[in-house]
Amino acid sequence: MYVRDAKNREEVWLLDHIEEMGLDATSFRSRDYVIAIDEQSGTKAGFGRIRIHKSDDGELCELTSIGVLTGWREQGVGAHVLERLLEQARDQGFERVYSLTDEPTYLAQFGFRSISAEELPEKLQERLDAKRDRSAPEATPVVVDVDEFEMPDRLRERFKYAAEEAVEEAPDEMPEDFGIDSETATYKYDTGR
Repeated sequence: MYVRDAKNREEVWLLDHIEEMGLDATSFRSRDYVIAIDEQSGTKAGFGRIRIHKSDDGELCELTSIGVLTGWREQGVGAHVLERLLEQARDQGFERVYSLTDEPTYLAQFGFRSISAEELPEKLQERLDAKRDRSAPEATPVVVDVDEFEMPDRLRERFKYAAEEAVEEAPDEMPEDFGIDSETATYKYDTGR
């Protein structure tokens, strides 16, 4: 399992899963995303995004649209997506990273702390209002200093073995799913003679 930058050709896959999970796709650009991938099967397991906001006080960094596919949850995938996004933020010179999330307790285990909406820079206050209106009515602002981000050891270990524990996302398809009556259907090359 590893996390890498998204590629342009993965745009449709990202948009489909963002919509399916009800995540925020505002100002979507596939190049802002990272994707967690199982290196043996090539299966995509999760994703996340850095969004840079320009303000009068300089640039602000927000983590958003973080999602893990159903069969890959509870295995450290989201944690490693976060770690990669914070590395990118550090590489771009950000010392502080914000997130507007309806899962603040999940982010707290990595060093994020809740703050009030009034403590947010003005640009992110506007973003919080928009996010609450569109995709996450319970969104709460959290912030972490990049140097304070900490990956719990248990999540690092889970990630190493994530592919072994992954659960299939969808059940096998049945003939009935395609409108085929298996009682009366004939084989493809059956000519009836």
